[in-house]
Amino acid sequence: MTTLVGLGYDIHRFSETERPLWLGGVQVHPTKGLAGHSDADVLCHALADAILGAIGEPDIGYWFPPGDDSCKNICSLRIVEKAVELLQAQGGRVVNVDCALIAEAPKIMPFVQQMKETLAPILGVATRRVGVKATTNEKLGALGRREGMAAFATVAVQVPDED
Repeated sequence: MTTLVGLGYDIHRFSETERPLWLGGVQVHPTKGLAGHSDADVLCHALADAILGAIGEPDIGYWFPPGDDSCKNICSLRIVEKAVELLQAQGGRVVNVDCALIAEAPKIMPFVQQMKETLAPILGVATRRVGVKATTNEKLGALGRREGMAAFATVAVQVPDED
């Protein structure tokens, strides 16, 4: 097996209308969500792009186009599932993931364990192989002004050696 590494990033502004805030497949707030065509879960989007990047597949916009009405308000866990399906189609598996959320608010720590427990079975790894952490932007820029949230994700995957 060969180990590959992928990096994903996503950013969304906060919605001007009331909608839930989803992070890592967990509802963190009932009305102060992010704007986006899907449920705008920045953590799931970054994670899916990390997996897709590791295996040389196009990003999530290719698989779930923003103009496609069938993707409207889709649960972003489905996006992660698709990335894992594409990895598995190559004979691969996730080894571990590490994610970082960047936001001034809300506090993420109360939800981290639930995020890990939600993502681990989809990824096919033990909960301890899913890293989720958060930091602020130290009140700098748009994220510091609480205009939105961003996430980074790094993933290690194993795929069969190429002949």
